[in-house]
Amino acid sequence: MHSVVFEKRDGRRLWLHSEQPAECVPQAEGEGAPEAFPHLRWHPLRQEWVIYAAHRGSRTYHPPPEYCPLCPTQPGGFPTEIPFSDFDVAVFENRFPSLHRQAPQPPELCVPTAQANGVCEVVVYTAQHAGSLATLSAARRELLVEVWVRRYEALYAEPQIQCVMPFENRGEEVGVTLHHPHGQIYAYPFIPPVLDAEARAFRQGPVLADLFATMGDGYVVDTQEDIVAVVPPFARFPYELWLASKEPVPGPWVFSRAQRRAFAAILGRTVARYDRLFGKPFPYVMSLHASPRGEEATFHFHVEFYPKLRSVGKLKHLAGTELGAGAFAADALPEEIAQELREVQG
Repeated sequence: MHSVVFEKRDGRRLWLHSEQPAECVPQAEGEGAPEAFPHLRWHPLRQEWVIYAAHRGSRTYHPPPEYCPLCPTQPGGFPTEIPFSDFDVAVFENRFPSLHRQAPQPPELCVPTAQANGVCEVVVYTAQHAGSLATLSAARRELLVEVWVRRYEALYAEPQIQCVMPFENRGEEVGVTLHHPHGQIYAYPFIPPVLDAEARAFRQGPVLADLFATMGDGYVVDTQEDIVAVVPPFARFPYELWLASKEPVPGPWVFSRAQRRAFAAILGRTVARYDRLFGKPFPYVMSLHASPRGEEATFHFHVEFYPKLRSVGKLKHLAGTELGAGAFAADALPEEIAQELREVQG
């Protein structure tokens, strides 16, 4: 992987990653980032931090394709977030971050507050305005995995960062406002509740490895090397899929070259399988669950896909039992979903 770092006029950093050495000639830059003033407030009943970032209310919302901020900037054209005429994969510090390295002091309130000292980055998968993880070339997907690894390593080198999570929101059904193929990375100054609960479970034993060893082939949708895509027998969302290695690793940074290649390939086939299921781009949230700081000895890296559709043209909405109580009510059996997904060509 070949990488170039560029400092934007407003001080934010941009990384260009490519499969081959590339000449990078900066183009005109657009408007800079507004002042960011996020902070954290403690939720005393849920025992978790809530992030407040009021400045994000003015972020870009459904621009026409010719004004997409994630496309490359063409000479004399609209200045985007990426002031270069071409790139393979680009990463830049978010213009509207929920977390910031120099977050201001929080207000004094009737509940505990704290600085939101973290990092928010945008990962742009391709210079092409249309596409997905399924349509990227195998080499581009492998490059993307290497980029994730590089960002994990760089962000965990910052002492205030306790947890790093790359994720992708896909489709207007999940609230996406920019359609260019991209994901994000949040680097938190605390361990978020889901990752904290998973870390506690993994401390008790190799939960996922034991599951993979005992659940049989009925839940397996795809496999390559020792990387598997499975419908977990406890899936909460219809068409939920998890990707992981069969044996525990804290994160993709310890994958072998063959494992990284297999992981990238299964990512692509998973999204292709989703898209072919109903003959349309499938909306989902994808999150990469790697070890928080200090949990490397027991954590089992995995990827979770939360699909937004429960059938053709029908969305999965969280109802009262799920939002109010946290008790999910599934209306599709994982065993049947796994069989249905296996029958779709990935």
